[in-house]
Amino acid sequence: MAVDSKGALLLLIITAVLYEGSSSSEATQPPHIILIVADDLGWNDVSFHGSDQIPTPNLDSLAYSGVILGNYYVSPICTPTRSAIMTGRHPIHTGLQHGVISGATPFGLPLNETILPQYLKPLGYATHIVGKVSIHVRVFQWDDL
Repeated sequence: MAVDSKGALLLLIITAVLYEGSSSSEATQPPHIILIVADDLGWNDVSFHGSDQIPTPNLDSLAYSGVILGNYYVSPICTPTRSAIMTGRHPIHTGLQHGVISGATPFGLPLNETILPQYLKPLGYATHIVGKVSIHVRVFQWDDL
């Protein structure tokens, strides 16, 4: 599969962020990539951002041993955010900028969009998704996710 310019940029950013600070022996194997997308998670809802009300030791451990993306913006609703993460494109360019896709919605992410797992699989990554997706991935093969 050929990687187009938007896919190349998305992979370059992820690779640069994940390889930052890795030693030469770690750089011989691709890093593990774990994306956690949580609806309605506030900045101080995790203890690695300073919350003393909600202990999140497992998330803290993942954050401290990985890369914390703390200066990025998302849409206030799930579908635009997830379409941007999966495609590397602003939601207005995927047509999913206005609302939440429910199970009965007759449309979703356009079939001509290449999503993140489709870029990662040719690089040797095994991909898996857990939880809600909100971009109507039923139009993709589940093997792509």
